[in-house]
Amino acid sequence: MSVQPEEAVGRYVVTGRVQGVGYRLWCRHQAEALGVHGSVRNRCDGKVEVLARAAPDVLRAFEAKLRQGPLPARVEGVASLPVHDEPSSAGFEIVS
Repeated sequence: MSVQPEEAVGRYVVTGRVQGVGYRLWCRHQAEALGVHGSVRNRCDGKVEVLARAAPDVLRAFEAKLRQGPLPARVEGVASLPVHDEPSSAGFEIVS
């Protein structure tokens, strides 16, 4: 399924203390609350990668949430990267 004209897609890499602190589960809850579709996964370099699809204003709000993170986390940065894969059009999943 392709991106609808009223939707945007974002790919983000989150750095800092973001693994082992519940970041992915927190991220999924934030996505579900905002109606964002996509996925989140831990990377082997200690970062977290997020692929998301939503209306542009919702995607901006979601990115702001990614910069906050859950209480145990310490987010140092969120980089927006080129999108190579399209996120799922249904739901938000944690990928192993």
